[in-house]
Amino acid sequence: MALADIARAAEIALNKRGIVRMRSRGWLPQILPFTGYGSVNKLHVLARAVMAAPDADEPFTFKLLPGSAHGAIPSRPVSQFLDLHSPTIDAVDDIVELAAHTAGEAQRGWRQFFTTQVGNLPVTVRIADQEIETRTDASGYINVMFTKHGLEPGWHEAEIIPRAGKPVVAPVVVVDPDAKLGVISDIDDTILVTWLPRAMLAAWNAFILKTDARQPVPGMAEFYAEVLADYPEAPVFYVSTGAWNTLPAMQAFIQSNDLPTGPLLMTDWGPTPTGLFRSGQEHKRTQIRNLLIMFPHIKWVLIGDDGQHDPVIYDELAREHPTRVEAIALRELNPVEQVLSSGMGATIEAINPILSMRPASIPLIQGRDGHELLQEFRRIKRNSAA
Repeated sequence: MALADIARAAEIALNKRGIVRMRSRGWLPQILPFTGYGSVNKLHVLARAVMAAPDADEPFTFKLLPGSAHGAIPSRPVSQFLDLHSPTIDAVDDIVELAAHTAGEAQRGWRQFFTTQVGNLPVTVRIADQEIETRTDASGYINVMFTKHGLEPGWHEAEIIPRAGKPVVAPVVVVDPDAKLGVISDIDDTILVTWLPRAMLAAWNAFILKTDARQPVPGMAEFYAEVLADYPEAPVFYVSTGAWNTLPAMQAFIQSNDLPTGPLLMTDWGPTPTGLFRSGQEHKRTQIRNLLIMFPHIKWVLIGDDGQHDPVIYDELAREHPTRVEAIALRELNPVEQVLSSGMGATIEAINPILSMRPASIPLIQGRDGHELLQEFRRIKRNSAA
């Protein structure tokens, strides 16, 4: 028996014993809703079932507002709602924003990794006038596709009803068929300072650091906002090699830092039929190609960093599908971040010289943070308009 098979069998056995032990303490399955997505023809509803204590907090989900494909919460909510400004209203705004940012007690990141998934759980998924009965897979995941759903473009809600546990609502976005532009973004070291994949620093960020203490990359919210300013219908997808277990924390991070809301397509850590760990590169390639297939009318802005594999993956995509890539934007890690992230202190040109082989029609935007990326984006935009 291969080592991966032994590890996978051990993982399944431990998980089964964990379910029995937790059920004896009164725990029940809890559905963690992910952000689903699709077109006017096909729609994915995504979630995962894990064991949770009876008094566990409600699972995090994006707060959605109509009128924008990005689903972002506006800043200064009270003054915008009242359409008024005064010192008193500004003070109330400050209180509301602080309360939203610090709502609930911050949990340490290690909790999100020690979950017991519930496989083979019967669930019913409802959206619009359709209903599908299914079961979670061996890892507790739900991925249901609805066809001919009849929903209009924009944000909607799907209801997921487990046989055991509470029903939940999962947000889903139907991409506008008239959308011409979309954003595919990395997470680690692109919008969030994590220094992956170096094991010790990654463990500190993921297991020890409080989930509300992670640091955003400066200026990225402003950069994304300007890229999307002329395209309110543009979809945003976050494709990451991070584990699905961290998804609620990443959703909360995105929303609390004014980044555009969109589905997070993450992966699993752990054994596969062919190895002890999944390939992060192949996960990204597969997810991005799936988006190209599902949305053939969209050109994509690809945003990442130069610390791992983003330049190579994005360059491959640009050369294979030059008419589907609008631009590539890469955050340049400083020498210390380069060493911590990839174990090498090198520039993007030294690590990925092939990047210069991309079609000349596809601009490359580079900068050390969101502020520099925004300046370069504006410069390229001015030159293209001239």
